[in-house]
Amino acid sequence: MGLFWLVLFVGIISVTGASREKRSVLKKRALEWSMAIFFSSLVLWGGFDWEGHFQFIHQIEWEMLFILDWGPIIFALDGVSLFFLLLTTFLIPICVLISQKSIRFLFKEFLLCLFFLEVFLVGVFLVFDLLLFYIFFEGILIPMFFLIGIWGSREEKVRASFYFFFFTFAGSVFFFFTILFLYRTTGATDYFLLLNLRLSPNVQKWALIGVFLSFAVKIPLIPFHIWLPQAHVEAPVAGSVILAGILLKLGGYGVLRFSWPLFPAASLYWSPVIVFFSVLAVVYGGLMTCRQVDFKRLVAYSSVAHMGLVPLGVFTHIIEGLVGAVFLMLAHGFVSSALFIGITYLYDRHHTRLIKYYRGLALTMPLFAISMLILSLTNMGFPLSSNFVGEFFSLLAAFKYHLGVGGFVVLGVIFSVVYSLSLFNRISFGGGSNYLLFNRDLSRQEAFVMLPFLVIIFFGGVVPFFILDLIRNCLVFSPIG
Repeated sequence: MGLFWLVLFVGIISVTGASREKRSVLKKRALEWSMAIFFSSLVLWGGFDWEGHFQFIHQIEWEMLFILDWGPIIFALDGVSLFFLLLTTFLIPICVLISQKSIRFLFKEFLLCLFFLEVFLVGVFLVFDLLLFYIFFEGILIPMFFLIGIWGSREEKVRASFYFFFFTFAGSVFFFFTILFLYRTTGATDYFLLLNLRLSPNVQKWALIGVFLSFAVKIPLIPFHIWLPQAHVEAPVAGSVILAGILLKLGGYGVLRFSWPLFPAASLYWSPVIVFFSVLAVVYGGLMTCRQVDFKRLVAYSSVAHMGLVPLGVFTHIIEGLVGAVFLMLAHGFVSSALFIGITYLYDRHHTRLIKYYRGLALTMPLFAISMLILSLTNMGFPLSSNFVGEFFSLLAAFKYHLGVGGFVVLGVIFSVVYSLSLFNRISFGGGSNYLLFNRDLSRQEAFVMLPFLVIIFFGGVVPFFILDLIRNCLVFSPIG
């Protein structure tokens, strides 16, 4: 664990010391250190005991940080946070690779934003103190605000950055007040201590409201989703990849980590309400996706629909739903990131994201068309894809919870088939479009970026057991499970 943090901070120092005049040197150094961080996370994975629970536990006393003596800060890793850590460290070098052409100014500052974003994300997945979790959770807003507002691609990028900042910050305020409320009630913010305390049902009910409202904005659930399409449309490609691949998963991770284990009685009490809003997100998100004419907005609204299955699975309180929620978050992190990268490849060639201008890409861009076919099938949950595993377990949990809930979720799955196949059909088949002057297929570097996503998506759908077993072992400890 200490070696991992060391590599991360040395990488930041190395990029900070590089000359801003040489973009190729900056890119090479950032890519090397981001890959080193990724391999360090693979080392943690290799040393992880699949039969154990919390591992690599490291404690830091508050006095060492010259703060009040509130007990030790605990950093640890379990099977759930391990895979989110791997997803984070995998996507950062991808963002470095795909951003050299699109980021035309302040490239060094852009890379530093990526690295600081990685620090905060890693902190969210490793820390087990509520107050420090909140600090890391809120710290993510700062580099993302700059990524969207400075390096966004269109005129409304500043407005989109403020949308993102204020919506997510307003939601997080509820979490902060909940932390103060829990500290006043229990005298502690340590996760493991709170896990072993038996809070009164009334305390749990109020605490869960504050925690869930905070994470509902990040997921995002209806009606807290307004910021997401705007942020995606205006963000640079790296910002969209980070948003869809990791940041949307913070809400689901927070629900799974805090709402369910810390407040079991309140989780059961509020589950009908939360399941209702989750089903609403699945159905409404699918309907809104079907009517989109912009590539990025389509993928953004599809994320709302897919992520609605996450709180649904968690608050069914069924092990299939919990496992499906985690697996779906991981699968969606890869699929949605690859879709945004593919959209950017088209935008770089033709400078439009309106779907109506594209037609016949299977004739002129066969490699791109094959990639989009695999991603479209995965996005709709086709068998042998990673999304299928997560959606199957989520559907199973929904039908076990209530037949009507399962029926509405199936309706959302049907919508995903409609918009995924419709998009692929419209851009890939038919005669060549008169609006496109030339179509150049994927270059070697572009194909090299897409290939790992396609391999992981297929591998996760064919051999999901090495992930499912570890996730299940880490979830059965819960007071509900």
